[in-house]
Amino acid sequence: MTKTDTTRMTLAIGSAVVAAGQAVAQTDSAAVDGAFTTLETYDWGADRNLLNPIDQAIVATQNDPAARNALEKRLVEALSGGLSRSAQDYVCRRLRVIGTAQSVDALAALLPAEETSHIARFALERIPDEKATEALRAALPKVGAKLKPGMIGALGARRDAKSVDAIAKYLGDSDVMTARAAAHSLALIGTPAAAKALGEFAKSAPAAMAMHVADARLLCAEQLAADGHKAEAVALYKELQASDQPAHVKVAAMRGILSAGR
Repeated sequence: MTKTDTTRMTLAIGSAVVAAGQAVAQTDSAAVDGAFTTLETYDWGADRNLLNPIDQAIVATQNDPAARNALEKRLVEALSGGLSRSAQDYVCRRLRVIGTAQSVDALAALLPAEETSHIARFALERIPDEKATEALRAALPKVGAKLKPGMIGALGARRDAKSVDAIAKYLGDSDVMTARAAAHSLALIGTPAAAKALGEFAKSAPAAMAMHVADARLLCAEQLAADGHKAEAVALYKELQASDQPAHVKVAAMRGILSAGR
């Protein structure tokens, strides 16, 4: 088989897959409509299989942006229409897969409530749009104490440099989970500003936080080096070789210096 024949076969297979997906979407439109009707009253204990047509439509529209956009819109409208807690969970999990900027407002509305905040946050974390980050950032000062570690963690996972100052305020929080989340998130963000915030806190960190802050600073230095801020990374590693640091931290810092200098 020649290279030209192989290329033609590949294109033909690709076209067939797309056509098959579109055919599935068209053929099962009635079933999808039925699933969305079921979703309106769906609750714990109901037959989960009744919602399968929506899952199948998500797969079928993978290579059809317009159809997937329409499907996402229907999920967003359903989420905003007063679903049961179980149905909300289902929709959020699907928006975690196909969600875009158009899903953000509906998901953000669920962030303040403890029973829906986590699943909405998981969905927002996966949406590759700055609007999702803005929603998480805006929610941080508004959510209750139980939800703050997760919200801080989400901003860290998205490496939101604009949240450094807001997150740094929680380093000294009385809730240890919140304080640890703040340290780890600043480390993940890994900017010079994040490194500075961790360094300032390290000077007066309570004993319960000292080890977590040291580990966070190591991770922050690693992020700095990976992002091309090698001079800042080396300076931070050198600070972590101080005599008051645990042995494993000093060893890791030395390794970091050698790695960053390559």
